Amino acid sequence: MSLFFELLGSDGLARRGRITTAHGTVETPAFMPVGTAGTVKAMLPQSVAETGAEIVLGNTFHLMLRPGAERVAALGGLHKFMNWPGPILTDSGGFQVMSLKELRKLDADGVTFRSPLDGSEHRLTPERSIEIQRLLDADITMSFDECTTWPVEEAAAAASMRLSMKWAERGKRAFTERPGYGLFGIVQGSVFSALRAESVKALAAIGFDGYAIGGLAVGEGQEMMLATLDTTVPQLPADRPRYLMGVGRPADIVGAVRRGIDMFDCVMPTRGGRTAQAFTRRGELNLRNARHRDDPRPIDERCACPACAHHSRAYLHHLIRSEEILASMLLTWHNLHYYQDIMRGLRGAIEGNSLGHWIAAFASEQDRGDIPPL
Repeated sequence: MSLFFELLGSDGLARRGRITTAHGTVETPAFMPVGTAGTVKAMLPQSVAETGAEIVLGNTFHLMLRPGAERVAALGGLHKFMNWPGPILTDSGGFQVMSLKELRKLDADGVTFRSPLDGSEHRLTPERSIEIQRLLDADITMSFDECTTWPVEEAAAAASMRLSMKWAERGKRAFTERPGYGLFGIVQGSVFSALRAESVKALAAIGFDGYAIGGLAVGEGQEMMLATLDTTVPQLPADRPRYLMGVGRPADIVGAVRRGIDMFDCVMPTRGGRTAQAFTRRGELNLRNARHRDDPRPIDERCACPACAHHSRAYLHHLIRSEEILASMLLTWHNLHYYQDIMRGLRGAIEGNSLGHWIAAFASEQDRGDIPPL
């Protein structure tokens, strides 16, 4: 295995760890801001780093279509291209391809699809996905899989999962081992515990640097998602990082860390930043609402981000109503900073063996909600 993972401590099932890659280390539990097309939207790379993020996510599907993986490689790789010197994980493109529906055709070998940009025809196979991620110079490469739809019958979920396991084996053979670079397998099987167990067993037999859980947070709800983690996570190899893909809201992340997950990504904090949504210790705010127009308080009194340190809710409300670009920039920065605050808090609580107390305090604040000014 070329990617080094060290377990530094635990509290119950929750783990405190460190991943060492070719482009730096990642302290876990970790949240990865989504930089789908080679940029975290509305943020400079140095601004992303200032939030505390150590790793970002890029996407095979979007980057292969524009500007093209070969072009990125010729320009020095994705780190240089987007001016992000730290670690990068690239999603394999499977989720995006499967979401195209009428624009794609699936077979046992891979997927043929038409670009939503210009209608041009493309093909992704497990081998081509691995090749694109190598050209991008991703520190962590993801196996190409079929992201199972929701809702789904057990028989369909089984067929989908078993196809993904065959593709995982092919991707492993195509992957080039290099110091500081790793390949993650993706556990599928929807909400069916027997299928998840079968998937974990198949991936562990192949052998990966890390293991992701895919196919959740697709509409099944938090209760079912966490129940699936309860039965799946304990079966994953304990000496490898565990990554829950596409999750999620703060409470989802906290619940998953408690169950032994190490890594997360989600578009919610960046998408929220562009749609007037702010995540705070007392829940979510819609800064477009009129109740904020005369409010001199920051978004979150305990947040040290530039939006909270220098600007009022009233000013942010004004920017949003005026459709000023600065609104997206400041709210995105705040949301990413808050998500990293959560990860810092979780890491410290696990180190101090006080996770239960930390989670209780977190839940209590969330339940109190935002208190309007007098």
